[in-house]
Amino acid sequence: MTTAPAAPAPIAFLKGHGTENDFVIVPDPDNALDLPAAVVARLCDRRAGIGGDGLLHVVRSCAHPDARAMADRAEWFMDYRNADGSVAEMCGNGVRVFARYLQYAGLTDAGDLDIATRGGVKRVHLHKNGDVTVSMGRAVLAGADVTVSVGDRTWPARNVNMGNPHAVAFVEDLAHAGSLYDPPAFSPAAAYPQGVNVEFVVDRGPQHVAMRVHERGAAETRSCGTGACAVAVAAARRDGHDPAVTGSPVTYTVDVLGGRLVITETPDGAIGMSGPAVIVAEGHIDPSWLGPIEFRGA
Repeated sequence: MTTAPAAPAPIAFLKGHGTENDFVIVPDPDNALDLPAAVVARLCDRRAGIGGDGLLHVVRSCAHPDARAMADRAEWFMDYRNADGSVAEMCGNGVRVFARYLQYAGLTDAGDLDIATRGGVKRVHLHKNGDVTVSMGRAVLAGADVTVSVGDRTWPARNVNMGNPHAVAFVEDLAHAGSLYDPPAFSPAAAYPQGVNVEFVVDRGPQHVAMRVHERGAAETRSCGTGACAVAVAAARRDGHDPAVTGSPVTYTVDVLGGRLVITETPDGAIGMSGPAVIVAEGHIDPSWLGPIEFRGA
């Protein structure tokens, strides 16, 4: 008599968001799950799946080949995927939600925490009021600016890298960005060989702006943390503020569709981003629904 193989165990997941930039969270400390792009896209599907702008794969740094070199500085690695399943270097709101998950799961307390990402190790502070501040590193401002286009409108844009690429365009009306379902055209093509996140920005007041964003691999999202940082830096330079020159920090309030982020750049170039991060649900995924998912070593 043969025994039928045991059915695969359900896979735990959570759902969280930071200023309505939402994520499927898959805890996998030992990096046992192989998550191909098609599986990630299915999980992030808003009609047939759980739904999210991206997926946070929670792995110990020592267990992931992309993070082992950072394991002595950060216990946990944010293996971030875009909603289409593609791998991304960084996600600012994702880091904040990732940190909130670690606190929710009892894996860290309020206070400071280092998290490994493909964009380097990020220092996070979990405030007792529920906000999370993440040190986003330094912006790299490319020497040559670019242009972005939607329909028959074209704008000059600032080329800003926050560990991932951004094109920041200041516009008269956020509606001019169109639906942002499709990626805006940009030029020159060589500026962003891997694609780009495009931010459209209007002024709301002194050191206060609002933005919409097309995130590569996810279309328009309700918020983008790295995008908000890129916008704040681009706005500061436009307005004549450079902390490296003045010796004083500069802070911009950035309104996104899903809320508000506060961005501060210090004289050493370090950028901090503060805002809320919330865990809203948890449950289990039926592995038979997911399709071709494998357990490493199985």
